[in-house]
Amino acid sequence: MDITQNSIVGELVAQDYRTASVFKSHKIDFCCNGNRSIQEVSENPEELIAELENVSRKTGNETTDFQSWPLDLLTEYIEKKHHRYVELKNLEILPYLEKINSVHGHRHPELAEIQKLFRETSGEISMHMKKEEFLLFPYIRKMVKSKLEGALIAKPPFGTVENPIAMMMHDHDAEGERFRKIAALSNDYTPPSDACNTYRVTFALLQEYEDDLHQHIHLENNILFPKALELEKAIA
Repeated sequence: MDITQNSIVGELVAQDYRTASVFKSHKIDFCCNGNRSIQEVSENPEELIAELENVSRKTGNETTDFQSWPLDLLTEYIEKKHHRYVELKNLEILPYLEKINSVHGHRHPELAEIQKLFRETSGEISMHMKKEEFLLFPYIRKMVKSKLEGALIAKPPFGTVENPIAMMMHDHDAEGERFRKIAALSNDYTPPSDACNTYRVTFALLQEYEDDLHQHIHLENNILFPKALELEKAIA
């Protein structure tokens, strides 16, 4: 993989998801703000490039090539893996946060803010996913079918696919910012010395949730959405 200072972060991760680990270690956002170049995100771009090249040269543990997937299959994968994960973990994490805040909140007041932020995420991302499942993703599947069959497709009520995509990306930005606050409040999910097992499990679940959210947003922002925009132009 050819990597230069002008390479775009999100495009690099789209080509090889293993590079995401390098960006994570440098606290570089590759999903919500993946449209920036290496030069823009790093004070030492040559050092960062060397790390990225080292990761991409490794054999074994190759990641799934989502770039080659048909868009209808990718939407189904996102729903079945990431949407389902969010639904399950929202139900699991919220009671844990309520419990540790009630027990430890007097010594760790930041727990109340973490609970508030995650409750907001739980509600907002649930609505976000429904918009994708009932509005955007079905239209992307219709576009794929139209291209395969050479058939015309009715104009959607939202005019162009650019409109719901812009809305989804705005939502992604909001969730990314919310989780940056949660990570900061939790000292990057590091439980304090007096944390009980439930406290530690909750922080581990929050970190896992953030990791899944990053991959979820990456698949949409850096792969699905750009390809959907290209597909709409191709069938116009």
